[in-house]
Amino acid sequence: MPIEFTHVPGKAANGSFFYDFAETATKLSLIEHAGFRKLVVDDPAGLLTNMDIAAQTLDRTGSLEVVLTHWAGVIEPTVAARQLAALDRRSGGRLSLRMLSEPLEDSDAEARPVGHSVVWQRIDEYLVLLKRLWSNDRPFDHEGAFYSVRGGFVPRKGPHGADLAIRLGGQSGTALKVAGKHANVFELAAGSPDEVRQLIERARSAAAEHGRGGRLRFALPVRIRPDGWTGTPDHKAVEIAGPPARLALALLPYAALGIEEFMIGGIDRPGEIARIGRETITLVANSLARREAEVPQPGAFATHPIAEHRAG
Repeated sequence: MPIEFTHVPGKAANGSFFYDFAETATKLSLIEHAGFRKLVVDDPAGLLTNMDIAAQTLDRTGSLEVVLTHWAGVIEPTVAARQLAALDRRSGGRLSLRMLSEPLEDSDAEARPVGHSVVWQRIDEYLVLLKRLWSNDRPFDHEGAFYSVRGGFVPRKGPHGADLAIRLGGQSGTALKVAGKHANVFELAAGSPDEVRQLIERARSAAAEHGRGGRLRFALPVRIRPDGWTGTPDHKAVEIAGPPARLALALLPYAALGIEEFMIGGIDRPGEIARIGRETITLVANSLARREAEVPQPGAFATHPIAEHRAG
């Protein structure tokens, strides 16, 4: 089972990993060659800035895939569909769309729907429209609870068409229902291996209702903390600490659950990126390859002692 590693940039001293793109380009090259397969673009400046950053990242890297963070309701579906199709063409197959339910900022509160279920209903309608716009061969009209479209059409489709990879997460029944319908990758919540296993089972069950149970892949957010760190926990990521070998051991029980991607945050300095790539990523890959050679059937990993870790 191959494991992919995704780099999740944090906030730099000036507020953004992408603040100085000349400096960022050097880090992108390091991330790409350190063994990371993907990069999450989730800048505090918002959606339009994310699209610009994604385009620059795709232009300056050769194999790094871009996970573009996106929110429903910020721009109209027809506009988003055109821009995303253009990015998909530009990416050469290296783009995926990460849909979040959280608001961008408090200042746009009046423009947002109220209520958890309403937020997810809007995401559902938004994704239905995007996929239709990416695949239809003639203009269409749509009148829904959140969007009204007249003559909706994107003349230049992306290479993925409606199959552009969609990433969703969530733990509520409503969120799982939408993810089961649309997600190719499900971003898990932090938790112990047993808690994560239960969420995987719930997500697979939701996807199975749409005949997609076998198509769902799982990604786990992980934040690497320095030894002795006592700051505020990150409730969205599993937190681990220690030298690279201990970090690798901490990830193996999660990999045994069928997780195929680790979204790594907390390492933005060049030395940290290089070390994690050279040691931790290599150790995880080698350990899994060795275990698969010894016990080829899925789910047969032995339990190993792991580093102290917290589900923040």
